[in-house]
Amino acid sequence: MSTSTVVHLADLLRTRLKAIRSPFRILPPGRIAVLVLAMLRHDQRLLDLAGGNNVAESTLRRWRDEMIGLLAAKAERLDRVLRKIARRGGEVVLIDGTLIPTVRRTGKGDRPYYSGKHHRHGCTSSP
Repeated sequence: MSTSTVVHLADLLRTRLKAIRSPFRILPPGRIAVLVLAMLRHDQRLLDLAGGNNVAESTLRRWRDEMIGLLAAKAERLDRVLRKIARRGGEVVLIDGTLIPTVRRTGKGDRPYYSGKHHRHGCTSSP
């Protein structure tokens, strides 16, 4: 996880805490951001994170849901993103990141189309 991602998420939480006038959380916003990102990006188990940080599992679940809501509020609306892609000439949009297998071409230009996760060439498209 990049530092800028953690800082961005922590800033979103700080703004939210000021808006709802909540002066206290068990952990500081930066630490909460790291825990939530560990759950979302690395699929860390709630029980493991809760035990290691002296926080209840239900509290972590609540923080995760709160952060997802904060990120979703900042996201662009799907209909606007699709219109933008259509204006650029896009014909196919894969929202879930599904890999579509393709024939391997030679050369350096084809390297971005190799998926290390799937160990094959393919393409994914995201807005």
